[in-house]
Amino acid sequence: MDRMSCLSFLLLCLTSVANGNKANKHKPWIETEYQGIVMENDNTVLLNPPLFALDKDAPLHYAGEICGFRVHNGPSGSSSVQFEAVVLDRSTGEGLVRSKEPLDCESQREHSFTIQAYDCGEGPDGANSKKSHKATVHVRVNDVNEFSPVFVERRYEASVPEGRLFDHIVRVEALDADCSPQYSQICFYDIITPNVPFVIDNDGNIKNTEPLDSKRQRVHTFWVTAFDCGKNRAQADAQVVVTVKPSCKPGWIGWSKRVEYTPGSGSIPLFPSLHLETCEETVWNIQATVELQTGHIGKGCDRDSYSDRSVRRLCGAVRGEVDLLPPPSPAANWTSALPTLPSSDSSLVFSFNGSTHVAMVPDSIAAAVSGDHFTLQLWMRRGGINTQPPTNQARGNRREEETIVCSTVKNGQSNDDSFSHYSLSVHGCRLSLFYWPDVSAARPVKFLWKLEQVCDSEWHHLSLSVQFPSVTLYVDGVTFDPALIHDNGAIPNPAPRQRLVIGACWETEDKQKDILNNTIPEGKDTGKYVGGYRGLLSGVTVRPGSVEPHSVVECLYACREGLDFGDLETLGSGMKVHVNPSQSVLVLEGDDIESFNRAVQQVTYRNSLRFATPGVRPLKLTTSLRCFNEESCLTLRQLEGYLVVLQPDAPQISLSGVGPHLARPAPEFEGPRGVPLFPELRIVCSLSHAVNTAAQGMEGGALMSDAVAHTLDGCEVQPLGEELNPEREELLVDMDALRERGLEIINTTAYIAITGAESISVYEDVLRSVRYRLAKGSARFERRFRLSCSEMNGRYTSNELTLEVNFLHSLDSLYHPSHLLASQQQFLHPSHHSGELSGHTLPNPHRNSVVPGAATVIIMVCVGFLVVMVILGVFRIRSIHRRGEGTGGGSKEDSGQWDDSALTIIVNPMESYESRMGISADTEGEGEEDEEVVESPDDANDDQRIIIKKEGRDGNPRRY
Repeated sequence: MDRMSCLSFLLLCLTSVANGNKANKHKPWIETEYQGIVMENDNTVLLNPPLFALDKDAPLHYAGEICGFRVHNGPSGSSSVQFEAVVLDRSTGEGLVRSKEPLDCESQREHSFTIQAYDCGEGPDGANSKKSHKATVHVRVNDVNEFSPVFVERRYEASVPEGRLFDHIVRVEALDADCSPQYSQICFYDIITPNVPFVIDNDGNIKNTEPLDSKRQRVHTFWVTAFDCGKNRAQADAQVVVTVKPSCKPGWIGWSKRVEYTPGSGSIPLFPSLHLETCEETVWNIQATVELQTGHIGKGCDRDSYSDRSVRRLCGAVRGEVDLLPPPSPAANWTSALPTLPSSDSSLVFSFNGSTHVAMVPDSIAAAVSGDHFTLQLWMRRGGINTQPPTNQARGNRREEETIVCSTVKNGQSNDDSFSHYSLSVHGCRLSLFYWPDVSAARPVKFLWKLEQVCDSEWHHLSLSVQFPSVTLYVDGVTFDPALIHDNGAIPNPAPRQRLVIGACWETEDKQKDILNNTIPEGKDTGKYVGGYRGLLSGVTVRPGSVEPHSVVECLYACREGLDFGDLETLGSGMKVHVNPSQSVLVLEGDDIESFNRAVQQVTYRNSLRFATPGVRPLKLTTSLRCFNEESCLTLRQLEGYLVVLQPDAPQISLSGVGPHLARPAPEFEGPRGVPLFPELRIVCSLSHAVNTAAQGMEGGALMSDAVAHTLDGCEVQPLGEELNPEREELLVDMDALRERGLEIINTTAYIAITGAESISVYEDVLRSVRYRLAKGSARFERRFRLSCSEMNGRYTSNELTLEVNFLHSLDSLYHPSHLLASQQQFLHPSHHSGELSGHTLPNPHRNSVVPGAATVIIMVCVGFLVVMVILGVFRIRSIHRRGEGTGGGSKEDSGQWDDSALTIIVNPMESYESRMGISADTEGEGEEDEEVVESPDDANDDQRIIIKKEGRDGNPRRY
């Protein structure tokens, strides 16, 4: 039994050994990762390391052999169908990876997949074959230089200024479709056009090798090509066009230094073709300031050369203003010591030096402007002409203030004799008004304004309307709100004594003592002027009562000419425009050059004056630019030019309907009302061109301009010869009519002048009422007057109308009757001795003005002279006939006959009025010593003479 068990065990072992020789014990082995390269034009993948599969069952047949490789999708999901792996040697396990189809590097440059090896198994049938692990294969497709470079654009254009070298003018660019850096990159560019002043670098940047000249060649055209790193040339070359621009100078182009303006043409553009050239410099903000200087024409701007008083009338201001700085005269002598300066209008400009130049207004004038409701108006120019006002004054230093007006007046409506005080002062660039409703209460109120207009040394119009406790300030027609300050102790109280001072303020020596006693001793009012004003003043007026309306204040300063903008609706986005109140400064601001150029071309000059003041207006254009690179930003110089306003068509002021003779009986001139000199006066004002009424749109300007076209501002009646004798003669004017119309009159013995801006019809009515009156027994024979009118303060004058006034006397009143009148006395009717000679044609004949007897005498004398003329004519004809017969007969006895070839007959049937009064009318003949005077027959009573004049060596008489 034991022996059988051992045999069974031994048999089993032998069977197991025999079976173990045929078994496949090991799996094939490959690398875990392979790197492969394949060319675009090849399908064999070169692996690193090479593909070998090992099996430990070798050298057993089948079990130790590699039968194949299997390809799987990669980890990223890339397809493996494009590749396959084959066994080159089964015993060594060598394999090969190849692509099934052509690969394209441009479509996919890298591929990844897995590969697995398997052995041949236990037998030919491959039973019980074993597989290796999976290895990753990365295959990179190597590029082949199959594409040529291609330019992005076929044509490149650029423009450069002339005369400069540039590092970069234009850049060309070419691309290559190959996938590898070696073949897809452009290694270099080349200019294939010879002899051009340009070079190109490997990046395609083109620059010039010498400065370009637009005059020599305006446009340069050349061709460039490109090469990739595989030395493939571009499929098509590119064309480059470089335009040479003339030298670019940043600034305004189209600036016209001189601009002409024809009066009456409304608004005209100042810069119709102006545009800004920045030479391609990028700017993000542009600001241009246009300045028109009209201050030299008048105070503020052109005001038609009318005086302030005339302007107030034309603007409809309420009457009743008191002129604190009137022209010096016997009635207004407080301004006689002030120096004056010439002005473009008729207003006087007074100069103040801060010390000695002070005007003390009389108490009678000061009392008329009392009250807490008043309007103070003035023109001010701080610092005068050549003096700049101080601007570094310490705050609160009262002594450094300059006082313009200082007033302490008695409250007229108060029963306790209280006084109020106000003072208008300037301090640096501040304007202040101190106001005490009641001096004894010592509660002053300070109104303060900080204004640039106070210290810019230019003319400005101030209007201060006080309706306490409300105060309104207008500077050049613009309202400014004050900062209200109460001050209880810093300002000393003024003395309760009525004083109104211009140019300083009066301060007594012992002020505090006087205030405590509330009395100032009579005759001991000593003190000094403090806070003197340094500058120019004009038109300082105060009108008590209600304040001036705003519309009147605007009209008083409204400029009739200035800068304007054409059409605000066309203003581009981002553009801003600002015009100052005097319309002398216009500011444009924007960020786009094109919009800015269009806006500048719409800046206009407008003038609504019917008779614009001719002359030159300086014009300036200042430009500031802001760029992204502030260091290299452009700087433009200031442009200066001028606007020339041409001479306007002068209005023709024509006076007619008077004279030239006015004859009236002397008693009419001796009446209480005298005789009107110009009862049928006609005044006509005409223009030779049509005025553009569309230019009347300025605020406050329509009223002014419409009035100017039909307004006179003065007429003068002047006696010719000797001046009027105030004891014997005078000119009478209706004073009530003048006061009602607000006109002023200057009546002297040398002339009578009526002034004030008024319509033509008003001046006609006033002049028609001018009468001439004589005292009893002061009648003379004739007096001549001359009438003339003017517009705009004498800028335009009328014709001079001369009137000869004759005084007709009665026959009884003649002191020395002529011989003709004596011979006519026998023909006068006894009942008409009071008749008058009709030496002139009377407009309104009075009865018994000419006696019938005198008319009969005149007719008889005329008939007698006619008969004499006929006789002399017949006699002359006979003499000529007789002389002709003597010449035909050869007789030369010329001296025995009367030669009348030089006969001159002067017939005076009616003597002048002066000859009848005893003035000799005898005419003496002037000639040589052979002159003869022969009295004509029947000439003893008629003062007729025949003058015969013989001249020449030949004895032939000459006729005169």
